[in-house]
Amino acid sequence: MRRLVFTIAAILTFVGVTSAQKFAFIDSEYILENIPAFTAAQGQLNQLSSQYQKELESMHAEIEQMYKDFQAESVLLSEDMKRKREDVIITKEKDYKQLQRKYFGPSGDLFKKRQGLVKPIQDDIFNAVQEIANDGSYAVIFDKSGGTSMIFTNPKFDLSDQILQKLGYK
Repeated sequence: MRRLVFTIAAILTFVGVTSAQKFAFIDSEYILENIPAFTAAQGQLNQLSSQYQKELESMHAEIEQMYKDFQAESVLLSEDMKRKREDVIITKEKDYKQLQRKYFGPSGDLFKKRQGLVKPIQDDIFNAVQEIANDGSYAVIFDKSGGTSMIFTNPKFDLSDQILQKLGYK
């Protein structure tokens, strides 16, 4: 009997605690699409990425041409000349890979530029979400645009427009 009373009390306590928690969600993609500074930043990043990619493609084409020329002329070259040409091609390939890492690597120029342009916007969004969560006493706020799978979302719990208003948009 004592166990039954304890179990029922524990269940009622759990139900009371969980019903007091509030949940909501946002759509960060929707929020970012409605912030002009983010759209401009994405345009700058795309332009910079395209510029870097063209430079790398040009360098790669030059290396390919050097290799083809070497293969075509290798019959006529002495061993010393072959070695020198191979060394030049290998050095050029190393330079290519180093430049590729410099532009697109984990701490490359494009990553740093993205951090400088997009991170402040993301920080503002996070601060707005945190403020709304504290003001509204929300226990959890999900982001439905990320990898979180949400089968059903009731639009009345979508705080995306409130976030945009808090940031001064719309």
